[in-house]
Amino acid sequence: MKRLLVLAAVVAGFAVAAPAPAFATDECRGLQQCVSVHGPWVVIPTGSSVPRPRVEWRLLCPRRYVAAGLDAELSDRAIDVGFLGLVGAPVTPGVSTSRAIVFYASYVGATARAPSFRPHVGCMPGGGGGRLPTVFKPGRPTVRRVAQNEVPPGRSAAAKSCTRRETLVGASHAFGFFMRGAPSASLVESVGGVQRVNGRRVSLLVTADVEVAAVQAVVQVHAICSRVR
Repeated sequence: MKRLLVLAAVVAGFAVAAPAPAFATDECRGLQQCVSVHGPWVVIPTGSSVPRPRVEWRLLCPRRYVAAGLDAELSDRAIDVGFLGLVGAPVTPGVSTSRAIVFYASYVGATARAPSFRPHVGCMPGGGGGRLPTVFKPGRPTVRRVAQNEVPPGRSAAAKSCTRRETLVGASHAFGFFMRGAPSASLVESVGGVQRVNGRRVSLLVTADVEVAAVQAVVQVHAICSRVR
């Protein structure tokens, strides 16, 4: 009996010490063939302005795959997250989605210091079907050009440009951290950037504290380019 009590105590000790597992994400639920792709923990800017600040992050499926399922992990319940989809029918992979998925997120609460989210995409082989006719058939008048760079301690730069025949119509940037759990407020506040737009080019001057040396920190710069003239 004494040995059983000792064994039970040891097992209980391991249960307390073991890290809590992350919940299972559902990006591949219901898909017979699926490759799961996950991004980093993406930092969401905070503010009380209307509309609330928004961040965007792009994930890519492997070549010859399209996005068929989505999910996300949130560091706070007050995070509103969605994705940009194309207009078309039926709403299916290859019609509403493509190889690239752009997630967007806003923090709509009032108390979190460092909200973040981790996007997930379930990718399936092939593409989708056709579209229903409209007065002007929905297409892709813009293209999103994205640069993703590592963020080292100190100062660095990142930039992305539209091509010569394109017009820059939108610009944004976002920081992310590849790690198991959501980043701390200290880590989030250790990176920052000043964004500038000049003609067809979006540039970002990045500053980072030495704290980022312990993790894999990345930054994305998005240039939204119009191909319509």
